[in-house]
Amino acid sequence: MTDPNQTPEPPRTDLPDDGGRVADATDLNWVDRFCPRWSRPYLRLSRADRPAGTWLLLLPCWWGLLLAILLDPSGLRAFDGWLAISCAMGAFLMRGAGCTWNDIADRNIDGSVERTRSRPLPSGQVTTRQAAVWMVVQALLAFAILLTYNGFAIFLGIVALAPVAIYPFAKRFTWWPQIFLGVAFNWGALLMWGAHSGSLSITPVLLYLAGICWTLFYDTIYAHQDKEDDALIGVKSTARLFADNTPRWLFIFQVVAMTLLLLAVITPAAMAQLLPNPLVFLMVFLGIWGFGAHLTMQLRRLDIDDTQVCLRLFRSNREAGLIPVVFWALAVLLT
Repeated sequence: MTDPNQTPEPPRTDLPDDGGRVADATDLNWVDRFCPRWSRPYLRLSRADRPAGTWLLLLPCWWGLLLAILLDPSGLRAFDGWLAISCAMGAFLMRGAGCTWNDIADRNIDGSVERTRSRPLPSGQVTTRQAAVWMVVQALLAFAILLTYNGFAIFLGIVALAPVAIYPFAKRFTWWPQIFLGVAFNWGALLMWGAHSGSLSITPVLLYLAGICWTLFYDTIYAHQDKEDDALIGVKSTARLFADNTPRWLFIFQVVAMTLLLLAVITPAAMAQLLPNPLVFLMVFLGIWGFGAHLTMQLRRLDIDDTQVCLRLFRSNREAGLIPVVFWALAVLLT
């Protein structure tokens, strides 16, 4: 718990105040600092002022792309540069469209939760109609990017809309809504593998399943911020389900995620590509080891009753997911 004797931090005076800043927005975020006032409610709907989620959607895309390059006998192609850049653009747009959809679906719930009542819809910054139009605009821009990929990747991208559509309602009918989030948020691992290779294999599937376990890890931490409000309004989550057993469950998710990542890179096809170059093989495994070490650090620092600690640890998963990206990118350069 936070120390009641601790001197609270003074309110920030270096951010513009338009009366609409969201409670859990990051300090010095670019939306509140630089964007025209009229645009801020829409960018807040997209969570542009809270970029952690965009990173968490993007990182599995880069995982899938980098492993696809590493395990492809042809190696790096010129089009892979576009894939790396375009999936970042797509992650921003699809995360924005998905969050806008989530806020539309939860518009009658968010006003009852302390952390979310300042969002644009419950606070009256935009209407439901305006939010719906903004959602469609973002989705169409993302679809335009998707059309630059091969046919198989376009098919995967369209299929991904199903879990995105279902996720906002999952917390109404299951204690495991984080699984639905994981299914949606890690789809990019399959999509980018398919965009590079034109097909799927066991490696991207294992990578995808590892990402789902990672999502269960970090989003359970995130959900502990709202567990009291969720209990009052009857919203389900793994945070409420696990309660004081959360550290044990998070450890299980960590172990399963690490196991699946290791299995993904020791398939016969993967080993045939990695073993001839010991340094590349080492970089791949160092990426997985560093990722696991970061999750272990989070578990050691976890306090499920301190909302600020939970938010900080949730956001730190950007760094956790970047560790494999850095090492696997080095591996690509060494091939």
